[in-house]
Amino acid sequence: MTSNRIFDNTEIAFALKSDSELERAYFLFKMISIEPLVKIGTAATNFALKAHLPIEGLIRSTVFDHFCGGVNEEDCLPVINKMFEKGVCSVLDYSVEGKENEQEFDAARDITLKIIEFSKEIDAMPIAVFKPTGFGRLSLYEKIGNNETLTEKEQSEWQRVLERFDVVCKKAKENDVALLIDAEESWMQDAADDVVTAMMKKYNTEKPVVFNTLQMYRHDRLDFLKKEHKKAIEGGYFLGYKLVRGAYMEKENLRAEKRGYKTPICESKQATDVNFDNGIDYVLEHIDVISVFAGTHNEASTYRLMELMAEKGIENNDPRVWFGQLYGMSDNISFNLADKGYNVAKYVPFGPVKDVMPYLIRRAEENTSVAGQTGRELNLITKEKQRRKLI
Repeated sequence: MTSNRIFDNTEIAFALKSDSELERAYFLFKMISIEPLVKIGTAATNFALKAHLPIEGLIRSTVFDHFCGGVNEEDCLPVINKMFEKGVCSVLDYSVEGKENEQEFDAARDITLKIIEFSKEIDAMPIAVFKPTGFGRLSLYEKIGNNETLTEKEQSEWQRVLERFDVVCKKAKENDVALLIDAEESWMQDAADDVVTAMMKKYNTEKPVVFNTLQMYRHDRLDFLKKEHKKAIEGGYFLGYKLVRGAYMEKENLRAEKRGYKTPICESKQATDVNFDNGIDYVLEHIDVISVFAGTHNEASTYRLMELMAEKGIENNDPRVWFGQLYGMSDNISFNLADKGYNVAKYVPFGPVKDVMPYLIRRAEENTSVAGQTGRELNLITKEKQRRKLI
C-alpha cells in the first residue's frame, strides 16, 4: 500500500484551494520556514495586539483564515460544508486559551454545548471537542493531581468543574456526538484523566462517546492505556482515545530540568514514533473495546495504520477508526484519505482573532520546530502550482 504513495497526489489534496489561496498558503509556509522571522513576527504581533494597533484585519486575511474556520460557529459553516463535499468532516475547536475565571469557564461550557447541538444537525460534524483548562484552572487540576488538600472554596470550585464536564458529556451522549477531550501539560493531566475516566464509565456504556487524549511523546502513556483497558473490561464500558504525539515538549522538558525531576517526554523523536505506533497497535488489537481517533500529520504512521486496518479486515469507513489533522495543514493526508473512503476529520479552530492568537503562534512555532513539516508543505504546494502552470 505504501508503494501507492497516495499522499503525493496534490490534485486531490488541494482541490478546494483556489489559485490565490494556494499562493497564500505558499507565502505563509515560506514565512514559517524562516525561524528568526517567526520569533520576530510573534513578538511584533503580541505587541501590536496589546497596544491595540489595527492589525486584526491583516491577521484575519492571512494566517487566521489559513489556520482557522472563523470567529464563531456560523462563520465556520462555509469551510465545513466545502470540506464535507470532499468527504472530510470537521471538529469545531473553540481555541481560546489561558482563561482563569468562572464566567469564562461557563462561557466555554456553553459554547461546547452549542457545538454539540450544532453537530447533531450537521452530518459534517460528528465530533465535538474541548480542553480541560477551558472548564477550570490549571493550578486547580495540578493541586488535585498532587493530592493536596483543597480549601473549602477550592472544593466548591472543583465541584463546578466536574459539573461542566458532566453536563457536556451527557449532552454528547444524548445527541450521539463523539466528544474528544484534549490533553494538556503533564502536571495537570492526572486530575483530568481521572475525571475523563469517570465520564467514560458513566457515558460509554453502549459505545465510546467520551474520548480522552494520549500524548504519546510521554513514555508512560502506553502503560496508562493498558491499565485503563483493564479497568474498562472489569467495569463493562468502552474506551475512546485520541492518539497524538504531543504539543508541549519544550515546556515539559524545561520544567523537569528546572525542578529536578525526570522528564515525562520520550528520549528521542524516534522513541516517540515507536511509542505512537505501539499505541495504535494496541488499540487495533482491542478494537472491540477501544475506538481511536489518530491525530497525526506523520505520513509513515498514517500508512501504517491503513495497512494494519487492511491486515485485520477493518473496513476503511469503520466507525471505530478516525484519522484527524489540523485545518490548514497536511491536506495531502486528509483529502487523499477521504478520497479512499476513510473517516477523516479536520480540527477547525475558531474564536475572536485576538483570543485565538496564542493558538496561531503555537502553530507557527510548531511548524518551525517539527523537522520537515514545513518543507513538505512547501514541496506539495510547489508541485500543485506546477501542475496548475502557476509557476
